[in-house]
Amino acid sequence: MSFGVEVRDLTVRYGRTTALDGVDLTLEPGRIHGLLGRNGSGKTSLLSVLAAFRPATSGTVLVDGEDPFENPRIMAGTCLVRESGDHMDDKARATLQIAAAVRPTWDAELAGRLVDRLQVPLDRKPSQMSRGQRSALGVVVGLASRAPLTMLDESYLGLDAPSRYAFYDELLADYAEHPRTIVVSSHLIEEVERLFEQVVVLDHGRVLLADDADALRARGATLTGPGDVVDAFLDGRRVLERRTLGRTAQVTVDGGLDDAERRRARDAGLEIGPVPLQDLFVHLTASGDRP
Repeated sequence: MSFGVEVRDLTVRYGRTTALDGVDLTLEPGRIHGLLGRNGSGKTSLLSVLAAFRPATSGTVLVDGEDPFENPRIMAGTCLVRESGDHMDDKARATLQIAAAVRPTWDAELAGRLVDRLQVPLDRKPSQMSRGQRSALGVVVGLASRAPLTMLDESYLGLDAPSRYAFYDELLADYAEHPRTIVVSSHLIEEVERLFEQVVVLDHGRVLLADDADALRARGATLTGPGDVVDAFLDGRRVLERRTLGRTAQVTVDGGLDDAERRRARDAGLEIGPVPLQDLFVHLTASGDRP
């Protein structure tokens, strides 16, 4: 089972501060969505509204076709794990027992395997754990819930690199066997972009872009070669970034290259490369562009 999400003209304010400003967004069910944005862009506010942690100030929010706020069915099928973990100060074993009691889709076997692989100390309270151990506990709760809408808001940042990669592998493997809607919010874009099927970028409380991940990866290219040859090839293209080393230039251009343009670039002696999703994110949010 997977929950889809429809958000229309969503605004969230905290006093005089506007966290989300007229957001329109669709998250297709049964896909892994990347939610990207700089600090303060509104990612946590968006996820908190979807998880019914707080009401919207205005606008429409539908999860599986219904308003999630104070909605028992939707809340039971939605799991949000934030970076803090939101854990009660009880032993990890009790935390997992509570999660199992409130999540109809909980999988005890998966939870046990994750506890072993991520080395979660079940007899310790979160206050007695390292940051990495608290993150591991949050990851176990998020994945083992198998909620139709599972949202992970930087919940794995405390993990060391081997544990993070183990988490990515477990997420993909379990998602393949038990499809559901998963939203992953992250600053570690280079690490996690392989997970994403769709990508949403928030910037200053608004949607900067939302598209299929493969389409985003194809929307830019890098060209490397002699500076004068590169400049001659650009032909009015929008340059996102330019680097030079002696006579050699490397430019990142917005917009993909068709087959004819690729042949022309290679005939001119230019090297063509893709634009990593992280680089595209940095360029767009740094410039404040609105595609």
